[in-house]
Amino acid sequence: MTSSAGGADAVRIANDAIYGLHRAVYTNDVDRAREVAGQILTGAIGHNGFKSDFDLRHGGFAQSGIGRELGREGMRDFTETHVMAVPAE
Repeated sequence: MTSSAGGADAVRIANDAIYGLHRAVYTNDVDRAREVAGQILTGAIGHNGFKSDFDLRHGGFAQSGIGRELGREGMRDFTETHVMAVPAE
């Protein structure tokens, strides 16, 4: 859990929500933001506000849905891997 009681409460409250599409962690300490963000169940998380990039995966947790769209992870649901053996020249 986080190193402070307040941080632990914030993570618990965030993870108890019925939706999990996007969250944000507000702190000037980037390392602390990464620590807390890694504990929150959400599809995306911003540092000090909403951040979005359409090249990144997008999805949610809980009633916000399951699965990912966009980005490398999202493309996996829509592709199948095929192998072709070609003789060496």
